[in-house]
Amino acid sequence: MKHKDSFLGLLREYLTIYLPEQRRVSPHTLASSRQAWGLLLGYLRDVRGIRPEDIVFEMLGREAVIGFLDHMEETRKWSAATRNQRLGSIRSFFRYATAMSPICAIHLDALVSIPRKQGPDKTMVVDFMSEDAMRVLLSQPDPSKRLGLRDQFFMVLMYDAAARDCEMLGMRLCDFNGPRRTINVVGKGSKESAEVLRF
Repeated sequence: MKHKDSFLGLLREYLTIYLPEQRRVSPHTLASSRQAWGLLLGYLRDVRGIRPEDIVFEMLGREAVIGFLDHMEETRKWSAATRNQRLGSIRSFFRYATAMSPICAIHLDALVSIPRKQGPDKTMVVDFMSEDAMRVLLSQPDPSKRLGLRDQFFMVLMYDAAARDCEMLGMRLCDFNGPRRTINVVGKGSKESAEVLRF
C-alpha cells in the first residue's frame, strides 16, 4: 500500500481535504469527526500500546472499535447517542477509505456489523404538570383582549382535547358538536376520534 493510501495518509486526507473541501461539512461536523478520531487514536496509544504511526487498518477491526466504544462509555459516561455518533464517524471514514482503496472494504464490512446502542426507552415516561401549574399557565393570556381570548381558548381547547398543535390547526367549525360537547380530532394517519370537552 502506497504511503498516501496508508491508514494515517487516508485519515489525514479525509479530515483535511475530503470533509472540509469536497463534502463541505459544517464546522461542527468536522470538529466532531476530528474529536472522535483523536479519542480513538488516544485509546489505541494509551490502552493498547499502539503508536499512531504504527497503526494499520487490520488493527481497527470490530473488536478494537467495540473496545474503544465500551471504554469511552465507561470512562467518559457516553450516552447511547454519543456512542452511536462516534461509531458513525468511524464508519464514515472507512467508507471513504474503501472508495480510495477498495481493499479496505473488508474492514468496513466488519464495522458495519457493530450494532448501534439503544438508549433508554422513554416512550412510557410521561411527565404531568400539576393542576396548580396548569391553572397558572392557562391564566397567562388576558381574555379581556381579543388576542388574549383567542390564545386562552386555543390553550384550553388543546388541553381539554389532548390535541397536538397540528391537529388543532386542522380543526374546522363543523368539527365542533355543541349539544354533545365533543370535537372531532384528526390525528396521525388521518385517524378520527371524538374528544369529549369539559368546558
